[in-house]
Amino acid sequence: MLPFLLLASRAENAAAEDEYAAYLRYGGLEERELRRVRLEATPLPALDLADYSGVIVGGSPFTSSDPPEQKTPVQHRVERELAALLDQLVARDFPFLGACYGVGTLGSHQGAVIDRTYGEPLGAVEVELTAEGLQDPILQGVPQTFTALTGHKEAVRSLPPHAVLLARAATCPVHMFRVRTNLYATQFHPELDADGLVTRIDIYRDAGYFPPESAEELMAAARQFTITEPMAVLKNFVARYAR
Repeated sequence: MLPFLLLASRAENAAAEDEYAAYLRYGGLEERELRRVRLEATPLPALDLADYSGVIVGGSPFTSSDPPEQKTPVQHRVERELAALLDQLVARDFPFLGACYGVGTLGSHQGAVIDRTYGEPLGAVEVELTAEGLQDPILQGVPQTFTALTGHKEAVRSLPPHAVLLARAATCPVHMFRVRTNLYATQFHPELDADGLVTRIDIYRDAGYFPPESAEELMAAARQFTITEPMAVLKNFVARYAR
């Protein structure tokens, strides 16, 4: 099997390793089947897409909608590299799954309005599939309403007409969308379980996602969650596009 490519940008080693392990576990992948590039640490190397089954973009502390003057040189570089890569992926309708930060990257690339109108704190949210989502192969086996874990400062306020809305929530109107046939983005985390959320709350307690003094309460609440349905998105993506 040709490997999938995970493009990560979490500078904190604990968060980066936990995320990578989660994609392996819930994607049903071996390490040789999921190559990783940590974009916060190294520029994106030249890629031949023929060497990969698909591209996955993980979550990130970067926020696409930040004013340019507030972004670091590293964030500007990562955004340029991802935009150039998406030029190729969209033109070829190449398999792509962007989780959380993928909404900002794919959404911005395709002309969506990305801002902070519908940010959601770290925690659980009830997600509902649209009629199109119920028919999409990447959502096969996912119930019409399910609980997922999320945490984001920005989100899609409006999609461009050519994008297909697949899932929404009362607190965030765009939780998953598709561009063309094979490019997907989710606002929720298809790789994140309760233990992973606890890890991220601890690591990002001072990152502006929630008041730092609420971290312990949020971690205690996270330990009560049982999250299983969103992982089907990742499993289905791998099964559909592995070659």
